[in-house]
Amino acid sequence: MSLLAHFKAITTFIFDMDGVLTDGSLLILDNGQFIRRMNIKDGYALQLAIKKGYRVAVISGSTSDPAVIRLGKLGITDVFMGVKNKTEVLQEYLTRHGVPLSEVLYMGDDIPDLAVMKLVGLPCAPADAVTEIRQVARYISHSAGGMGCVRDVIERVMKLNDQWDLHTDVASK
Repeated sequence: MSLLAHFKAITTFIFDMDGVLTDGSLLILDNGQFIRRMNIKDGYALQLAIKKGYRVAVISGSTSDPAVIRLGKLGITDVFMGVKNKTEVLQEYLTRHGVPLSEVLYMGDDIPDLAVMKLVGLPCAPADAVTEIRQVARYISHSAGGMGCVRDVIERVMKLNDQWDLHTDVASK
């Protein structure tokens, strides 16, 4: 199947958190708390995808209450944080929703994403992903993690399926 055909077949987007939805850096405050950055353009694309009926989930090894709150505000209800076995969570999610692996775009940036990326129909990576991830990715975004890579893949899928509608209102970015 061609790369174009893989993009067209996608019904479900699954993203890692750190290094994909964020830039992978942590700002450490004096009290020991961490702050992560997320991209507004990614947020818009996530909301539009959900509004158009795509499934969107996040599977992350990290934990972050503020990130979960942000994802909830974007309309993402399937958020799996603190995950030790990403392939197990992926399989359970897809079984529950009846989604074949061939319809899944997964974007990851580092070694914990490798096993999942080898399973899905369209493994993708941000521009700054580690070498091992870039080697298995079918598509590498021109944008880095937390800098629009999520928007890039969502926009590609939706444009190929004539669903990138600039007139659709989304609640917030």
